[in-house]
Amino acid sequence: MVHRFRGGIHPEDKKEATRHKQVESLPPPPRIILPMSMHIGAPCEPVVRPDQEVFVGQLIADSNAPVSAPIHSPVSGKVLAIDPFPHPNGGRVKSVVIENDGKDTPHESVLPKGSVESLTPDQLLRIVREAGLVGLGGAAFPTHVKVTSARGKCDTLILNAAECEPYITTDHRLMLEAPEEVIGGFRALIKLLEPRRAVIAVESNKRDALESLRRTLPGKTNIELVTLRTRYPQGAEKQLIKAVTGREVPPGKLPADVRCAVFNAVTAASLHRAVTTGMPLTRRTVTVAGSAVANAKNLSVPFGTPMIDVFNATGGFREKPVKVLTGGPMMGVAQFDLSAPLIKGCNALLAFAKDDVPPGGDEICIRCGRCVRACPMNLLPVYLYMNERKDRLDELENLRLNDCIECGSCSYVCPGRLHLVHSIRTGKQKLRDKKG
Repeated sequence: MVHRFRGGIHPEDKKEATRHKQVESLPPPPRIILPMSMHIGAPCEPVVRPDQEVFVGQLIADSNAPVSAPIHSPVSGKVLAIDPFPHPNGGRVKSVVIENDGKDTPHESVLPKGSVESLTPDQLLRIVREAGLVGLGGAAFPTHVKVTSARGKCDTLILNAAECEPYITTDHRLMLEAPEEVIGGFRALIKLLEPRRAVIAVESNKRDALESLRRTLPGKTNIELVTLRTRYPQGAEKQLIKAVTGREVPPGKLPADVRCAVFNAVTAASLHRAVTTGMPLTRRTVTVAGSAVANAKNLSVPFGTPMIDVFNATGGFREKPVKVLTGGPMMGVAQFDLSAPLIKGCNALLAFAKDDVPPGGDEICIRCGRCVRACPMNLLPVYLYMNERKDRLDELENLRLNDCIECGSCSYVCPGRLHLVHSIRTGKQKLRDKKG
């Protein structure tokens, strides 16, 4: 049974430009820039030095912090420098710069690890950690931390293949082109968590992907395929859990508190490759689209590739973009420096021409209540906005500011063009600063 979550919206999906385009592999550029912060959690520290020779899949950075994920080289070549460079999230971050020798020589550690059947759960968990896996739906939370926190607590395991945000088609193409990798990685997660119920959840606008998965599943299987009504933000963890199980994750709690665990389809496929080939996470598929892009594509891109190189691989810009985003149009991060590299959490690069960017203007709340009706977290976005503007931080906490998932539904429906999500993000930073 499919349940309905509260709120949400129905934006145009804008996926036609890339829905039917196969993933093309982008060769690594002459120079790779790998930021030490490519995930949620503590940044890594380099384990290589300038002038050192490195190989594809070699560990180049790691951290002893409990929440972090190692980083590996997507090329063979020589370390040129370890210096601050522009980062997609703004500012400059310590980065390892590698000169690509064009040989793609694999590191000696890149060897098949066995099969899901032959490996123990502890061995699989070690592979997850050593491969540098993170949530590839956009959050980039270290996967080994999520698995560890869910072990022994999870009766329902959900593979998130909703891909509800407009424009993005990376999960869709993966399910069509490599369904065996998705299912293979999901089987590894099942062995790790031993749930009573295992579900692959796909929105109804991807019926060809559902059929692809159905054909790939064995005749007798404990894996369910669930078709979800198309609705944004269905791919958000708490909303997906509600849609699949009917359970509601309480404010301030995690999926494990309602005996659920959610992993992205691309993360599962990356785990399958780490097991069967030994290759850690060194590249990902990115949807490159938007009205300013000459030829929209789905590209498999090595981490550390400058964004401008990715756009150039699509033929560049048909006209000068007014706005460039990493991620989708609802939750993406605006970019100001296209020399910044692609990192693990980036599932899309979007560039928009002037006509597709709403004009600025005075922000006027007309008390229509649309933002409240649209909020999937049962919050009051307009009151969060007003209290942030007046620096009423105690009231922001009372209104559960930190429960906001920043999905952008409120901003999308606001006729007064209030910058609701921006205000909420600013409010969260004010609360962090207050707490030191």
